[in-house]
Amino acid sequence: MAIPVRGAGPLAGDRRRRAARLRLLLGAGLAAAMLLSLGWGAAGETDVTAALLARAGLAEASLRDSVIVWDIRLPRMLAGVLVGAALAVSGAVMQGLFRNPLADPGLVGVSSGAGLGAVLAIAGTGLLPAALQSFVGPWLLPLSAFAGGWLAVLLLYRMATQNGRTSVATMLLAGIALGALSGALTGLLVYRATDDELRDLTFWNMGSVAGVTWARLGAAAPFILAALAAAPFLARSLNALALGEAAALHLGIDVQRMKRIAILAAAASAGASVALTGGIGFVGIVVPHLLRLVQGPDHHGLLVNAGLAGAILLLLADAVSRSIIAPAELPIGIVTACLGGPVFLWIVLRSRAQLEL
Repeated sequence: MAIPVRGAGPLAGDRRRRAARLRLLLGAGLAAAMLLSLGWGAAGETDVTAALLARAGLAEASLRDSVIVWDIRLPRMLAGVLVGAALAVSGAVMQGLFRNPLADPGLVGVSSGAGLGAVLAIAGTGLLPAALQSFVGPWLLPLSAFAGGWLAVLLLYRMATQNGRTSVATMLLAGIALGALSGALTGLLVYRATDDELRDLTFWNMGSVAGVTWARLGAAAPFILAALAAAPFLARSLNALALGEAAALHLGIDVQRMKRIAILAAAASAGASVALTGGIGFVGIVVPHLLRLVQGPDHHGLLVNAGLAGAILLLLADAVSRSIIAPAELPIGIVTACLGGPVFLWIVLRSRAQLEL
């Protein structure tokens, strides 16, 4: 029995070369998208090169360009790269773990838990003592969202683990139930929210990279980067798991340990992403699935290319959100939903036989 890894025959070699060529193309595309994100915005054209070099004393730039590039566009661009990569890689890991093309981090409770945490931070701020409110300040929302996502994942993992083994099916069903419960609790909090709080909740749920600061980016980036760095080490295990858990065990894969690492890595990256930018849908489903059609199912190339493609998609979606109703901005979650919704329906129709729909 063969496992789709390096050196698995001529077909695998063709797929590796295709993935490598695609990686170069995506790398060039990401560089172009990053330059577009830095140079494009409501403020008009800016001298990006001069503004970037001015902080190092290597060039001269106007104060306007320096502030726009360094304090507004650069953290926004980096947030788009990190969040897009995190959502796409998390989706690829979840699809490999569940062996289902429609899986995404939301299946393990990250989105619902983070959403409930965010609603608590926005609608329940008045319940906190004034001293605590002033101490936490702008960190309250991202910390609450991240904590909510992690608590949901830990709760699901505990419920799905028995006698040292984690049932993916149990986690899926429990995730659906937990999502419904989180939605009910969110509805109760929304019902008692003020008009201003409702507006904040609405825009947070739509997702946006606007307003990302260096401080917020610095808080989320370590979790995202750690998860992205760990993901490629799961490639061989995910390839083996495609043959089934029994086959993976015979191939020497510690399936239980792999499940634990995959779930926690996806929860860390997706939870930090949701805490940083709010709810942004479809990136984790659409990007990995389309890449599988182009380069094949080998996770050695898929996980890296998914990160690159997810970053490009989010940067381009952000560019559209900034320009379509300029000088106002459209929440980026609306753009990704408009792009990803039709693709998701196509995936569902294409996978009807596999999903037994």
